[in-house]
Amino acid sequence: MTSPSNRGAPASTEPRINDRIRVPEVRLVGPNGEQVGIVRIEDALRLAQESDLDLVEVAAQARPPVCKLMDYGKFKYESAQKARESRRNQQLTVIKEQKLRPKIDPHDYQTKKGHVARFLSHGNKVKVTIMFRGREQSRPELGYRLLQRLAEDVAELGFVESNPKQDGRNMIMVLAPHKNTKTRPVKQDSGTAEESGEE
Repeated sequence: MTSPSNRGAPASTEPRINDRIRVPEVRLVGPNGEQVGIVRIEDALRLAQESDLDLVEVAAQARPPVCKLMDYGKFKYESAQKARESRRNQQLTVIKEQKLRPKIDPHDYQTKKGHVARFLSHGNKVKVTIMFRGREQSRPELGYRLLQRLAEDVAELGFVESNPKQDGRNMIMVLAPHKNTKTRPVKQDSGTAEESGEE
């Protein structure tokens, strides 16, 4: 009967090795990936000992289970190195937001466009929001044209990941950097107004 302390404990993800493999026979794979065939567990353990290697269960669900002769310590070390490397290569995606008005002043537009270009060049996605007020809501095409113009202006740095769509009083579009954009650390700006893009 299962003791209360073990109930609900997560199953170990570690493969079984050497004496922990409790089956009468296994399908054995040699250290260089060569198929040895189905052998008795005693013979597989003896081969592992003679080769100064570990017998590692690599496919427990197979019938019989597949085991491989390998240096388990080295295998674990290399797996940990690969996992660390893949984590290092993962880019942390940050979504910045930039807000515009349909009737934006040309100078303000250039400023906002500069912020969007900077965010994209740093490898961040940008959510561009057009805010409609009052009667502007009856002219969504103004916002749509503005978003299209912005997308064209920053096309060399990013592409439209999510096309402009109306969301209540706002129209939203998401721009993403091109894959070859190298992520550079973004210096923290003293003011947050330019990141939020609020006018």
